[in-house]
Amino acid sequence: MSALLLLLSALRVILLVLLVLFLLPLGTHALWWFARDGRSVDWSAADWSSIGILKTPEASDPALVRVYAARVGRWRGIFAHHSWIVIKAAGAPRYTRYDVVGWGLPVRTDGWAADGRWFGNRPETVLALDGEAAARVIPGIRAAVATYPHRKLGSYSVWPGPNSNTFAAHVLASIPDAAATLPPTALGKDWTPPGRLLERTPSGTGLRIGFGGYAGLTLGWVEGVEVNILGLVAGLDLRRPALKLPGWGRIGPDWEPADGRQSI
Repeated sequence: MSALLLLLSALRVILLVLLVLFLLPLGTHALWWFARDGRSVDWSAADWSSIGILKTPEASDPALVRVYAARVGRWRGIFAHHSWIVIKAAGAPRYTRYDVVGWGLPVRTDGWAADGRWFGNRPETVLALDGEAAARVIPGIRAAVATYPHRKLGSYSVWPGPNSNTFAAHVLASIPDAAATLPPTALGKDWTPPGRLLERTPSGTGLRIGFGGYAGLTLGWVEGVEVNILGLVAGLDLRRPALKLPGWGRIGPDWEPADGRQSI
């Protein structure tokens, strides 16, 4: 009987933790999301234009690398971001943008403005590299895009992955010392193929135990502590002290290191 009582007590604690760390934040963010003004509800009606954070490129500009993330459209924006990669080599006359999408062939090049809105939602900067720092990593980024393993027709899966954020995490892993991680709301960033339980985090500063994106635990200096349940992430940012909550994402001050920027 005492063992049964202990088990019931443990289950109550687990349910309380799930309620406080996962369901409550997600529910409050859902209320905010549907109450806000200007949300996009339809692909054709959404604004996909540039927000102007990247200047008109010139061939004389130095090399540039950006990783952006923006909320997805309609009700999915409650808990998910879409991430993409932008590069410009030194001497190149234009930016090149890489996305993965869920229709047709997944990997797309220059499908939208480099710093464009996604379903009308403004992108935020995950990583910014300029000059020599960008030039050093652009060949690796191009190689990572070319070798992304889930590029065949039909290989995209909105949940739990592989999806756009699985792709962005794959590319981030190719950037040495990037010291950047996708936002906790980048659903699919923790997706791993069946049978791959333990691996290094994309930053190379920690380890992740994953169960195909349905559940997982991440411990790393850059990624912090993240608990993944059904793609929803709760945890702590250790390097830049902040909370990570489902729906809301990272809640804490922005931080701009000398070699790059991460705002979410």
